[in-house]
Amino acid sequence: MGLEDYEVLQVSTQEAQVVQVDAVERANVDSQVATAKQYPRNLTRCIDNSIYMATMDAETAQSCGYALPRGGKPITGPSVHLAKIIVSNWGNMRTEAKVVQITDKQIISRGTCWDLEANVASAFEVRRSIVDKYGKRYNDDMITVTGNAANSIAYRNAVFAVVPKGITEKVYRAAQKFITGDLSDEEKLLKRRTSAINFFNDEYGITEDEVIKLCGKQTVKQIKADEIALLLGMQQSLKDGDTTVDELMKPIRGTKEARHENVKSALLDNDKTDDK
Repeated sequence: MGLEDYEVLQVSTQEAQVVQVDAVERANVDSQVATAKQYPRNLTRCIDNSIYMATMDAETAQSCGYALPRGGKPITGPSVHLAKIIVSNWGNMRTEAKVVQITDKQIISRGTCWDLEANVASAFEVRRSIVDKYGKRYNDDMITVTGNAANSIAYRNAVFAVVPKGITEKVYRAAQKFITGDLSDEEKLLKRRTSAINFFNDEYGITEDEVIKLCGKQTVKQIKADEIALLLGMQQSLKDGDTTVDELMKPIRGTKEARHENVKSALLDNDKTDDK
């Protein structure tokens, strides 16, 4: 499931009624707003705690980013995992993501985020197809998986529309630096680069030449810290189910049908050569 398969729509607070509450719930919200005003957040502590949590170990740091193919090249950014870390430390917030509608062909998820202290709210809807390329509707399990993936995207977008970008970027960069490790000399860089390339080959059957192309480079020596972080983001996206190997490699390998035609054409050419 690639990010390009999602239709992401920002919903205005006026049209969507981001928080619809009855009298009892409104009283509860008013109480939370009053508490938020009484105990405002400490920005320095929020940032420091978020960075600490994001870099507590390599696995957590890696989960904070994603990399997905789009328009022939990967897009990268902070993930839903990082959004949850920041929300837990930002405080004075109400967040939610849920499936709001399932049609014959689409599942629609909505993520909302409301900063009770700043009184800033945002909502995003994500529409995800639940039919395959043959027009057949997914089974219930796949619809659930698709809904969860859409919820993650909607939640992430809503949170990052409310939390200032400067805060998000600071924590994200700290996590990216942590996962690449110390690459201060050529020996350390070579070891880290070899490990990343071998992982893609062993786990997903992606060759070294293909890894180089994924990074947008011509030679393996051009793969530096930024490219290693990109590869780890792709690895996380594959792990989370946000994309598949076929989707990731499509710009490089082409579609399965195209590969089949290439093999068929090569075999025909060989046959013609043998006939001569």
